[in-house]
Amino acid sequence: MDKVEIRKGTADDVPAILAVLDSAVVWLNERGITDQWGTEPWSSRPRAVRRVRETVTDGSPWIAEIGGVPAGTLTLTPYPGPDVAPAAEPELYVRFLATDGRFHGRGVGGALLAHAVEETRRQGVSLLRVDCFAGGGGRLVDYYVRNGFTPTETFTVGDWPGQVLERRV
Repeated sequence: MDKVEIRKGTADDVPAILAVLDSAVVWLNERGITDQWGTEPWSSRPRAVRRVRETVTDGSPWIAEIGGVPAGTLTLTPYPGPDVAPAAEPELYVRFLATDGRFHGRGVGGALLAHAVEETRRQGVSLLRVDCFAGGGGRLVDYYVRNGFTPTETFTVGDWPGQVLERRV
């Protein structure tokens, strides 16, 4: 089994990032999970594409590869997305964490989160936060807890339940 390699991304990686997000939507939908990211590919929604481009441009994108193929992604920003209030201290925020469905179960997300912890530490920041879908029995919240995060506040966007989590580094 090939090792997960993580490299710094650039704005040129937006198509690869969108492909990973699209694949994650398919993977979720195949399991009956449509509430998290819907049923439409990210790449077919102009507003979502614009949000990804802006976040990647403003932040630090990271690409996980297995055998040279993009297997996952996340972007670190110094602020959360539009639905979460910023922290009262410097922070890094995990945005658009996703694993391509072909690589699910191979530790891609965990490797990216471990890299985010190291990058946060390297930048001299002590707070790493993320938000996620809190529905579906809390499976995604539990995933982040298993990866060292602690739930803090909840929020909703329409009927979409969200959970903010943090990790001190």
